[in-house]
Amino acid sequence: MNRFLMFKLPSAYLCGVRLKELDAEKAVATVKYRWINQNPFNSMYFAVQSMAAELTTGTIVIQKIQESGQKISMLVTNHSGAFTKKAVGRITFTCADGHLIDEALKRTIETGEGETIQMKSFGIDAQGDQVSAYEFEWSIKLRTKK
Repeated sequence: MNRFLMFKLPSAYLCGVRLKELDAEKAVATVKYRWINQNPFNSMYFAVQSMAAELTTGTIVIQKIQESGQKISMLVTNHSGAFTKKAVGRITFTCADGHLIDEALKRTIETGEGETIQMKSFGIDAQGDQVSAYEFEWSIKLRTKK
């Protein structure tokens, strides 16, 4: 997956975002504060945090779509972020919403109708403090032949 990241999301890769764990329920990514991902306030730029958070939600969706064997498209249709502390050091983003995707995929495959899934990812620093919280709305829908 990190090779995918390097070729398909090079800005995330260059900023240091790395996927560390992925299973059916959870994805974990890390990113370390450094010169290339800083903001003028001596912390990690919000867009870098967004990339790491989105990666944790999106990789679970990708994995579940691949496991379904169906041709299903996915797209972020909305997102929001809240920041509670300066992001410095290594930040670990975790999404544990894999269970939400299964039912939505099942409905999409059965009905052919699109579904949306709200998934959360939380950024935690090395001291265990939350620095940011994100919510991503993913839209999935069966691809139709043209």
